[in-house]
Amino acid sequence: MPVLTYALVSLAAYLLGSIPTGYILVRVFLKEDIRSKGSGNIGATNVIRSGGKKLGAATFLIDALKGFVAVAVAAKLAALPQLQPIPHQDAEALAALFAILGHVYTVWLGFKGGKGVATALGVFIALAPWAALVGLGVFLVAVILTRYVSLGSILAALVFPPAALLLPHAPRTPLLTGVIFFVPLLVILKHHQNIARLLKGTENKFGSKKKAGA
Repeated sequence: MPVLTYALVSLAAYLLGSIPTGYILVRVFLKEDIRSKGSGNIGATNVIRSGGKKLGAATFLIDALKGFVAVAVAAKLAALPQLQPIPHQDAEALAALFAILGHVYTVWLGFKGGKGVATALGVFIALAPWAALVGLGVFLVAVILTRYVSLGSILAALVFPPAALLLPHAPRTPLLTGVIFFVPLLVILKHHQNIARLLKGTENKFGSKKKAGA
């Protein structure tokens, strides 16, 4: 079994995914610690709410890009002649999984990171682009109609797996199919506090000031 290949793909994807984009951008350009602002999350939404709209947009784009690149790099790494070969889709699936885990549990911030939405979009654009676009569309419609970013993220995560299965696609390995279901589940679980606030009617809407105690 090519254990070394699996390990290198996983490690490379984790380290790439673990780059705390929002933390770095806010620290460099605003001289602040994003973890002490707003919700304390390092993701794009909290960066925007903390006064950095352009930095928030950059955070989202870079977080998505690192997910996409992680999958692309994994495919190249797994194809190196010095390593034992592994199935192409398994390499991409592992990269997707560990890029998300790196973002959500970044080693550079005490294994506390973001919620994985932008990075998940990036990896799924690489793995299942049409389904990713469906999820993105659901996200945008939900946010426009309700102004709840969290609700849009949750609905997009719910829609993605069935869209990935139903839309035309090449045969997938069991590992890739498992990742297509597990990553959205992880994203939803990371929104458990948002879900509680949505049910209570205390969740913050995008563009509004943060409520005390939220």
